[in-house]
Amino acid sequence: MPPSRQTARPTGLEPGDPPAPCELPELPDLPDIDDPARAQRLRRLLDGKTKPLGALGQIEALALRLGLVLGSDAPGLRQPQMLVCAGDHGLAARGVSAYPSDVTWQMVRNFLAGGAAVSVLARQHGLALTVVDCGVRHDFAADAAPEVGEAAARHNAAPPRLLIRKIAPGTADASAGPAMTAAQCAQAIANGREVVRALPGNALLLGEMGIGNTSAASLLLARLTGLALDACVGAGTGLDAVGLARKRTVLAEVLARHGQVRHPLDALAAFGGFEIATLVGAVLQAASERRVIVLDGFITGAAVLVAQALCPHVTQRCVAAHCSAEPGHALLLAHLGLAPLLRLDLRLGEGSGAALAWPLLESACRILGEMASFESAGVSRG
Repeated sequence: MPPSRQTARPTGLEPGDPPAPCELPELPDLPDIDDPARAQRLRRLLDGKTKPLGALGQIEALALRLGLVLGSDAPGLRQPQMLVCAGDHGLAARGVSAYPSDVTWQMVRNFLAGGAAVSVLARQHGLALTVVDCGVRHDFAADAAPEVGEAAARHNAAPPRLLIRKIAPGTADASAGPAMTAAQCAQAIANGREVVRALPGNALLLGEMGIGNTSAASLLLARLTGLALDACVGAGTGLDAVGLARKRTVLAEVLARHGQVRHPLDALAAFGGFEIATLVGAVLQAASERRVIVLDGFITGAAVLVAQALCPHVTQRCVAAHCSAEPGHALLLAHLGLAPLLRLDLRLGEGSGAALAWPLLESACRILGEMASFESAGVSRG
């Protein structure tokens, strides 16, 4: 466990101040779930199915992981939850994204109205969708309830749910000072834990929304792994060459400004954002409850990177849905030791990749539980 931290300053920081050290939140006790005896039984079950050895490739590895996470030789997935955390970033004012910050709140409305990609995919796959306002620059409480489209009615799907856990209307500009105070960072993590505690089921799919959050993810990846910043930075929502060069310049400035920051929580507070910190808490809570955690893209991966730095066994509970087109994502997954299920050049976020990969998890469980063995089917072995 990381060393204890100083007590956080509850007040805001002036732009020239260094970030106050984050108070270490109470961390869950995450035991090592590597179980050689169970792994051997699961492998024997898979090898005995009516197929050549290893013929189902990564699906067999996935089935093995699901059995270990859920502690069962016949794992089953119950009431899967799609959790999309949203927040704005002060750094977006520096032109690090191809889209304006207003898109964050507009897309949250789209999620709730059922028109976004993650909304469509959640309906398709029976995923309960919860959207959390972690720090969006918009007052959703003052809005009229969005109308859920005809597609949701046709599917008899439960409408998406909005939870307000707003820390502030967007983080501060990380190029002028820390994005969050230590107290704000700790509160966002606590919020994530509280949200997951109230959700049913044994599987959590992660999603996010926040204009500028690939910048925060790139900074976290560079600082927490020691990788060169340029290797961690990509076009995000679609920057052209000029925009990408500007983004790299701004992020180099931010990384240098916070050069003294090393502890993962201090880095999280320095770079942001509220939605990433809330996802860190969500991951820690889900891992403590031994839920299957399905990562989406680069930003949700950055949240797992922070959580893993705090509790190393977090990644044992994780499945990487895909490897996105964002260049830092492959580096991040390699650092976490996670092999992606899909490579579709996705770069949407929202949890869309996690939703697309979800049927593979269901298939892996069915292969273990329903596929015949050579003996039960009366099929000769090779």
